[in-house]
Amino acid sequence: MTIRTTFPSGRDHCAAWLTLPESPGPHPAVVLVHGGGATHEMMLGQYERSFAQAGMAVVAFDFRHLGESGGEPRQLVDQRRYAEDVDAALTFARSRPELDPARIALWGTSFGASHALAAAARHHDLRAAVVQCPVFSGRAVVAQAGVRHLLRFTVPILSDLVRAATGRSRHYVPLVGQPGDLAFVTQPGALEGWQSVTPPGYRFDNRITAASGLGMLFYNAASAAQRVRCPLLVCACERENLIDPAIAGRVAATAPRAVLKHYDADHFTVYHPPVVEQIVADQIAFLTEHLVRPATSSSQRTE
Repeated sequence: MTIRTTFPSGRDHCAAWLTLPESPGPHPAVVLVHGGGATHEMMLGQYERSFAQAGMAVVAFDFRHLGESGGEPRQLVDQRRYAEDVDAALTFARSRPELDPARIALWGTSFGASHALAAAARHHDLRAAVVQCPVFSGRAVVAQAGVRHLLRFTVPILSDLVRAATGRSRHYVPLVGQPGDLAFVTQPGALEGWQSVTPPGYRFDNRITAASGLGMLFYNAASAAQRVRCPLLVCACERENLIDPAIAGRVAATAPRAVLKHYDADHFTVYHPPVVEQIVADQIAFLTEHLVRPATSSSQRTE
C-alpha cells in the first residue's frame, strides 16, 4: 500500500510517498534519496515494491524545486536545501506511527548517494545506509569535460546570479546533453541513460538554474565518509561512466563500517535487468541484517 502525502521542509513542502508492507507495524523504514535532477517517477517504484515485499516500509520524496514538490524557482539544485530535505524526510519517517523510529535507514542513488552519505555522517542514530552507482563529487563529474567546457558556463552562471539578485526569471541550462553540448553532464551515453530511466509519457524537465553549477562544483560528500558510524553498503558499477569509480572505493575504505560490492554495469544499466535484480537482492540482504534483525557489528570488506 502506498500513501501519497507531503512533509514540510523550509518554507515549502516535499511531495512524499509512504509504502507499507502488508504485515502489521511498526515497520523498519528506508528513506529513498533520488539522483540529480530526477524525481520519484524515475525508477524509484521498483525499490519501493521490493523493499516493502521484504518487510520494510519505504519513504520516497521529491526534493524541493523538483517534480511534485513545492519551491520556486523550479529546477533549482541547492545542496544546502537538499540536505534540509533529507533531514526533514527523516523527521517525517520518525513521526509516522506506522514506522519504528529506532529502525531507520537511508538509501541514495547517483548524486543522491552524496546526500545520503552526508546525512549518515550527521545522523548517528541511523541503523544503516545504502548507496548505489554513487556520485560523491559534483566537481569530478563536471570536470571530466575539461576546463574549456567549464568556461562556457561563465556567462550563463553570471547571468543567472544577476537575475536571482534582481528578482527576475532565472537563466536555465540543460542538466544533461550530448558530448559537446552546453550542458552540465555531457559524458557519452549520459543523455540516453537519463532517458532510459524515464517512464513512457513522463516529461523529464532537463534543465537547472545555471548558478546551480557552482554548488555542484564545490560539493564533495566523499569527505564525510569517515564520520559515517552506521553500516554502509556501497554498490559500485565496474563500468561507471559518469565519475571515476575509484572514488567509491576510497569512500568504502574510509567509512568505518563499509561493505563494497561491485557490479558489471554502467551508471544507467544498474537500474535495469538483469543487474537491478542482483543489486536489490544484495541491498535487501544487507538491510535485513542491519535494519530488520537486531543490530550487529560489521567490518569493512570488498567483494
